[in-house]
Amino acid sequence: MHEDEQHGPLAGFTVGVTAARRAEEFGALLERRGAAVLYAPALRIEPLADDGELLAVTRRIVESAPDVVVATTAVGFRGWIEAADGWGLGGRLLEALRGTELLARGPKVKGAVRAAGLTEAWSPASESMAEVLDRLLDEGVEGRRVALQLHGEPLSGFIEPLRAAGAEVVAVPVYRWMDPEDIAPLDRLLDITLARGLDALTFTSAPAATSLLGRAEKRGLLPELLGALRDDVLVACVGPVTALPLRARGIDTVQPERFRLTPLVQLLCHELPAGVRALPVAGHRVEIRGHAVIVDGEPRPVPPAGMALLHALARRPGWVVARADLLRALPGSGTDEHAVETAMARLRTALGEPRLVQTVVKRGYRLALDPVEDSEYTGS
Repeated sequence: MHEDEQHGPLAGFTVGVTAARRAEEFGALLERRGAAVLYAPALRIEPLADDGELLAVTRRIVESAPDVVVATTAVGFRGWIEAADGWGLGGRLLEALRGTELLARGPKVKGAVRAAGLTEAWSPASESMAEVLDRLLDEGVEGRRVALQLHGEPLSGFIEPLRAAGAEVVAVPVYRWMDPEDIAPLDRLLDITLARGLDALTFTSAPAATSLLGRAEKRGLLPELLGALRDDVLVACVGPVTALPLRARGIDTVQPERFRLTPLVQLLCHELPAGVRALPVAGHRVEIRGHAVIVDGEPRPVPPAGMALLHALARRPGWVVARADLLRALPGSGTDEHAVETAMARLRTALGEPRLVQTVVKRGYRLALDPVEDSEYTGS
């Protein structure tokens, strides 16, 4: 049986989850495929059922229905209807919406629209707000009123082109993103990211990305975070809108073709293993992943100090790495080279195959790369 089938394609990798909504569902999908998951919600969702702004907008729509209504999220659309019910305006709001061109961004939003007894006029196959915008601009919006159900962010890239084309845009703020009540998990995520303890960091909303960057800036860690995300940590976003705050900082991201959680997980299952090369070491097939080593298809959990040594050895497989260089790779090891010997002994125990790392007397250590493959991996 292939190792990915037996242990999951994400075995040995650590993935950070910043999602506020559906975090447990997302994390379960990752864990089922072998990943270790670090949960750190970057935001919390605050409903606006008692918010005066939402009430005022709802009254405007009830009194004078817009030409077009864009429903962007299922939870937001349901929240709007529920809030209107609480104010005694539910029936009138539904009646007003029946007379509009109702656009639903994606199947979940479509489900929420139909559950309210309404029927959407159109829904994009791509679930993309860009496609919704293109449709509206192609139809022509000059002189038309367009109500847009927000999902926690201003959507300026959507609203501004409509206004420039002559539309009156009515924003419907159903809920807003707030800082998490407990900031400690987010700070821990930042610290682990800076220590290169994450293999991938995931985002399912643009506000979550903005929040993480803002927290790093507040702690004076933004340059270090950007360096880690650019060079060492795979950044995966559910879609291009989510990626915008990161792209603005020069961070490359990967995104699935379909902007959903399951395709995002599938993308990670491809991208993370693809970034690790299998090494033939001492007669074994070895993959050095984030927090574990895969030896002949079997995951071997390795302590952080051991992983630091392995990553240092794997930068030039088969070459001798001096103890002083390995000491510098050990986190918080000081100046005592005995720390290298202690960490190496524990590493060999964790690997279960002591011959994978060879001691070179008076010089240091090396991965015992099989000679027939030396030219491929060492450039010799």
